[in-house]
Amino acid sequence: MIRSGCWGESTTMDFSPLFSPLEGADAWLQGLLSGAPFLVALLIAVILGLRHASDPDHLIAVSSLVAADGGDARAAARLGGCWGLGHAGALLAIGLPVILLKSALPGWLERGAEQAVGVVILLLALRIVVKWVRGDFRAAPHRHGREPAADGHRHLRRAGEREHLHRHLRTPRQAFGIGVLHGLAGTGAVALLLIAALPTKLEAAAALTVFAPMTAASMTLCTTAFAWLLTRPLIEPIYRTALIPAFGLFGLMFGAWYAGLA
Repeated sequence: MIRSGCWGESTTMDFSPLFSPLEGADAWLQGLLSGAPFLVALLIAVILGLRHASDPDHLIAVSSLVAADGGDARAAARLGGCWGLGHAGALLAIGLPVILLKSALPGWLERGAEQAVGVVILLLALRIVVKWVRGDFRAAPHRHGREPAADGHRHLRRAGEREHLHRHLRTPRQAFGIGVLHGLAGTGAVALLLIAALPTKLEAAAALTVFAPMTAASMTLCTTAFAWLLTRPLIEPIYRTALIPAFGLFGLMFGAWYAGLA
């Protein structure tokens, strides 16, 4: 919704222009939110929540989650749901007390969470690049155990393997933890916005309880749609050979910038 910006000194790489169009749209919605009737404010909170997954740092995390499971839509939906639950849970667990007490999160905590998000994006991207170079994202017909050859299927596997166990390169617990970090990094800005825009603490708290689950829904839908698109027959060969390493390399640069390391 609102990004505080990469903390620390200026860097040689600058990805901040990626945030500008969305920040402009958010600023317009936030202007409507200020002084709006309660029901209208709740509707705006819904729209802001549904848009939230399209932030660049979220999209890059999505590409890492999807690539980790070879673009499988069901696995992506499961991981996206856990990611969204972690994000929404952090928003509610921390944002509601902040709103009701009309306080603010310590600056060091928000900066630390934002740096941690950048480091996580960097590590996810590095793992994807390493696994792509190693051949983990090649797909070819194969079988499991005594499965007849005619029933062979295609999905993420190590190159050269004819029989293997299914790998889950990202677990729901890991996705949940990434979501918590994302939520923690943005909770202070969201809470301060709602406190400033709405006349009472109860209205601001109600808007947050609407906004948070909408972010979870948008993150689940985003990961599912992304995985479905990448596994279309015309796109999947390009995805496995070119897009996965491209996502990984871009994630390395973006994560380093976001964490203030570049």
